[in-house]
Amino acid sequence: MAKLYFYFSAMNAGKSTVLLQSAYNYQEQGMQVAIYTSALDDRDQKGYVSSRIGLKSEAKVYNEQTNLYEEIYNQIVEEKVKCVLVDEAQFLTQAQVEQLASVVDLCKIPVLAYGLRTDFKGQLFEGSQYLLAWAEELVEIKTICKCGRKATMNARMNELGDLVISGAQIEIGGNDRYHSLCRRCYNVQKRMMVMKKKSKVLDHLEQSA
Repeated sequence: MAKLYFYFSAMNAGKSTVLLQSAYNYQEQGMQVAIYTSALDDRDQKGYVSSRIGLKSEAKVYNEQTNLYEEIYNQIVEEKVKCVLVDEAQFLTQAQVEQLASVVDLCKIPVLAYGLRTDFKGQLFEGSQYLLAWAEELVEIKTICKCGRKATMNARMNELGDLVISGAQIEIGGNDRYHSLCRRCYNVQKRMMVMKKKSKVLDHLEQSA
């Protein structure tokens, strides 16, 4: 029976590698797949899903206006697609998660979505929120923090290597911009940044007095 799957993790856990392996498994059995990725992710060549270990595959690009149900339905009819794989699924809108669920329910083919669960503040992305709510199968892809514990937080770092604790939710970046941390290490660095900001404010007040 077809299902909506959500494979989630922190940064650098190998989500794209798992997606490409799944695509290969279907193709090896002679089944056509449709691969999608977000237009927001411009770290590499647009229109491709790339992994850190060198694997790459062409992909269709979606943005906030894309009607995924219509696009995928046409591919099912014209290309006999048997599975849909979606990278960077945290950037999906609520409506697009509903559209993917409709692909599963009405077209009876599986949809495998891969993405981050939370942003750099530990808050859910819109796409992740509704995939967690509506997917039949939730699969965590694990990675580790520098301390050896399980990493669950996507820490955004500045050019000095300090934790960023404010800013826009979406800011594309790679290993130079994001580190995967466990909750404990994340909170330690967060407390340090809060204390540093308070210290700067006090210094400024003293200088102004």
